[in-house]
Amino acid sequence: MKKLLFLFIGAFLITFAILLFVTPLKNTIQSPLVKTQWAVRSIDTMKYSRDQARQAESDPTFDATIDNQMADIAKTGANYVAIGTPYDEEFVPVLKRWVAAAHKYNLKVWFRGNFAGWEGWFEYPRINRQTHLIKVREFIVGHPELFTDGDIFTSCPECENGMKIEWGHHPDVQLHREFLIAEYHVTKDAFAEIGKNVTSNYFSMNGDLARAMMDKETTQALGGVVVIDHYVSTPQKLAEDVQSLAAQSGGTIILGEFGAPIPDIHGVMTEDAQKQWLDEAFALLTTIPELKGVNYWTNKGGSTQLWNDNGTPRSAVSIIKKYYLLNIPE
Repeated sequence: MKKLLFLFIGAFLITFAILLFVTPLKNTIQSPLVKTQWAVRSIDTMKYSRDQARQAESDPTFDATIDNQMADIAKTGANYVAIGTPYDEEFVPVLKRWVAAAHKYNLKVWFRGNFAGWEGWFEYPRINRQTHLIKVREFIVGHPELFTDGDIFTSCPECENGMKIEWGHHPDVQLHREFLIAEYHVTKDAFAEIGKNVTSNYFSMNGDLARAMMDKETTQALGGVVVIDHYVSTPQKLAEDVQSLAAQSGGTIILGEFGAPIPDIHGVMTEDAQKQWLDEAFALLTTIPELKGVNYWTNKGGSTQLWNDNGTPRSAVSIIKKYYLLNIPE
């Protein structure tokens, strides 16, 4: 009897020891979602806010379209919405409608438009670098009502498209580097002049250009931030590229655009395949401490859309919610 009692007590003590030491170990293994803090969780509206900007000018019913899109985006856990409406005076009334709707749903605005003349949008005549610098200051100082503290302002997204930069051509890269640094100083000074705390160094660029241009010195001159619009074949490649660029530049990385599927890169995907691809990508991205923000491209319109043209959510919306809602900073 005593032998059985000792065996029982011994088994109990062993079990207790296992629970004592193993359970706390399990509790220390936390999901990277808890640890990673993305200051920017954004969804892009370019297919509507830019591409249909002229159409919206004379269409008062377009406000319902804007409102519905802002409501959907806000429900995902996004804290920013990217708006691509051009900065020319013709489009300012339309831009104000987008901004007002964003604020209605407590979304900060990531301005990702440009002057139509930079790339020749809407048949505008092309403008050069010096003209762009002048116009961007005039736009900010002339429209302080558009901005609120905490907004992000990109004066020239994928700016290389206006000048057709060749990544391997050093004089091209150096001129572009100097131009973006000048844009940063002009925009930063303009926001200080109107008394608004708006981030203005998110110059999104092609990942290949970032590799050619964003050394540590340039990154420091642009406030320590590198923003890439990046589409690659696999989630693993996306994560590897972000890590590589962080090491090269010594800076914080923001994904200014990413999404799937792009037919030329990913082929045609079903809803389930898109959902799986994004789930794998987000899971990897949450493990990268240098990544401080993401902007999914795009909400509606195009192959990567999260909502169908009729407004119904695709399966991928659940993935955005999974990572945006859990990724809210403490």
